[in-house]
Amino acid sequence: MPLIRPSRDEDLPAITAIYAHHVLHGTGTFETEPPGVTDMAARRADVLAKGLPYLVAEDEGKIAGFAYGNWFKPRPAYRFSVEDSIYLAPDLHRKGLGRALLTELLARCEAVGVRKVMAVIGDSANAGSVGVHLALGFTQVGVVESCGWKHGAWRDIVIMQKTLGHGDTQPPLEAPAP
Repeated sequence: MPLIRPSRDEDLPAITAIYAHHVLHGTGTFETEPPGVTDMAARRADVLAKGLPYLVAEDEGKIAGFAYGNWFKPRPAYRFSVEDSIYLAPDLHRKGLGRALLTELLARCEAVGVRKVMAVIGDSANAGSVGVHLALGFTQVGVVESCGWKHGAWRDIVIMQKTLGHGDTQPPLEAPAP
């Protein structure tokens, strides 16, 4: 079983390579040009500066995937809601890594006061991502049809959500940093 742990600076080349594969060959992200290590480092630093988790799955000494939560929207009222992101190395799908990463990500998000996690899944045909979110208790709240053009076709996004902790049944005890 892989080790799920907080990401480190030295993981960035592997994280960047995994993400680049998805940008170039997949529809889970609507980016069309892969960012470099410097951009990925800045994105990771932004997540960590907010006190949010940025995790990796390490399998036999290699980075097999990564996951993080970032504010759903930048305005302060959204500070208890995050959007999750999960990417796996292309040869490691359907081995339980996505489920392990998402399970740990949800636990760590809840621990820092997050109450709602959204998944904005690129491409309604992305059965793996939709499936892992469903398996971990997310519900689908909508599909935005044909909102992205990638790889020569219109792509939908699937929006899913999961409530953490007390959800909206009581006010937060303290606010995560905006």
